[in-house]
Amino acid sequence: MTSRYRSSEPLNTPAPRRRTVVKAAAATAGATFVAAPLAAAIPARAANEAPAFLHGVASGDPLPDGVLLWTRVTPTPEAIPGSGLGPDTEVSWTVATDRAFTHIVAKGSTTATAASDHTVKADIRGLAPATDYWFRFSAGGTDSPAARTRTAPAADAAVANLRFGVVSCANWEAGYFSAYRHLAVRGDLDAWLHLGDYIYEYGTGEYGTRDTVVRQHAPAHEILTLADYRTRHGRYKTDPDLQALHATAPCVAIWDDHEIANDAWSGGAENHTEGAEGTYAARQAAAKQAYFEWMPVRPALAGTTYRRLRFGKLVDLSLLDLRSFRSQQASVGNGSVDDPERTLTGRAQLDWLKAGLKSSDTTWRLVGNSVMISPFAIGSLSAELLKPLAELLGLPKEGLAVNTDQWDGYTDDRRELLAHLRSNAIRNTVFLTGDIHMAWANDVPVNAGTYPLSASAATEFVVTSVTSDNLDDIVKVPEGTVSALASPIIKAANRHVHWVDTDRHGFGVLDITADRAQMDYYVLSDRTKADATASWARSYRTRNGTQKVERTYDPV
Repeated sequence: MTSRYRSSEPLNTPAPRRRTVVKAAAATAGATFVAAPLAAAIPARAANEAPAFLHGVASGDPLPDGVLLWTRVTPTPEAIPGSGLGPDTEVSWTVATDRAFTHIVAKGSTTATAASDHTVKADIRGLAPATDYWFRFSAGGTDSPAARTRTAPAADAAVANLRFGVVSCANWEAGYFSAYRHLAVRGDLDAWLHLGDYIYEYGTGEYGTRDTVVRQHAPAHEILTLADYRTRHGRYKTDPDLQALHATAPCVAIWDDHEIANDAWSGGAENHTEGAEGTYAARQAAAKQAYFEWMPVRPALAGTTYRRLRFGKLVDLSLLDLRSFRSQQASVGNGSVDDPERTLTGRAQLDWLKAGLKSSDTTWRLVGNSVMISPFAIGSLSAELLKPLAELLGLPKEGLAVNTDQWDGYTDDRRELLAHLRSNAIRNTVFLTGDIHMAWANDVPVNAGTYPLSASAATEFVVTSVTSDNLDDIVKVPEGTVSALASPIIKAANRHVHWVDTDRHGFGVLDITADRAQMDYYVLSDRTKADATASWARSYRTRNGTQKVERTYDPV
């Protein structure tokens, strides 16, 4: 598979978009491809050789003139993540147009301290739009691995095509992050989106591993303190496949609940016991501090991940924070799902989203959305499937009705947003969603009860989990068994749902032109195998102006 990145030429030389080669690799359903072991390109120094860059490097939140760079330095052997130990250490950074760093365009330095867990960020500006760059960090005579990044197109640029990797829900203990490796080896991504649950907060063996811990968390206990969250982030960032993906393209990330605690809301979480586990306010503050230390994210507002990025005249991307401002879920006895006093987004964020969608002059309006906005009726699923579905969604196994952790639990916010899209004739809004550990392709109906006689206001592509349990893992049957039974029933009860796969793990690749936005869904051979292969499963697209999803048999 060819790549836009060529080490033998300056990266400001335009490269072909590689359509034909990529299509040839995935044109047949079930055809597998095996990613090269990119870990070999990311040398890790031994912990006793300090200073060292043991957690890779990353970039994120690309702008037309800049990008955010990130790394973590280990200045002394004892200065491990969360330890609070280690001296202040000067860390320099260099940005170049070539891998050999002969054409340097930006450089500078900053200080890594224990106060920020020895993580550093450099918000680089003055770069050229839609351009590939190489960057690295240095400290005490040690260089980090070199990595690639890419700036966004100019705001007024006529962009023919964009391509984004899309992932969510990566439980360290449930398997290996092969999905990240397969995205990394493509070499054709403008950026990749992580839609939440980048880490999980549970103690070892406490969350979805099909009774087998493939590799153990650090720390082994449930994370509660700032040191705990830092340690857990540090463990994740040692994964070679995650390091490889961070080293090939900029990341655009939002959080969901597990970056803090399961089913988090503004004042608490299902997986938090006030008092016995300290205050939720302290836990939330610790989780957010560690997240912003360890992630290549540029917060638009303090303590939140909602922000907006633009990619020329083709796309703007609104990124949501659906945990910091929401009311408590109705499923735990705090009001009705239709109560207009309850909110998922918070007033300020919903107004911001509506205003941005209305004022946008791009062809496509993407919304990075951590929980599913499309309504979901259970239908006539058997008791054998209802119970594992309830377990997956975190609902009571008796009296299951809707997943109130999703937009279904906050119908007034959804009604207001969809009415806004319809009344202002806002077209080409595509929600990109994670959380539910299943793959979906949905229309987003104004009134699900009368659909398809009523209108669709938007479309939604939901990606499955990287490793986190889905239905076949919970029921403990061969992969695909549950989906074969449940998918027809779910579609019959939800006529806006074009496809749902309840069983498999993998990732998505979103390819956008002026004519259509298309999601290609890929699945892994075995999440518990470090060398898992990936195969194309299905593709769905929404055509310009239609607000509806259709299947396509032509992956890009």
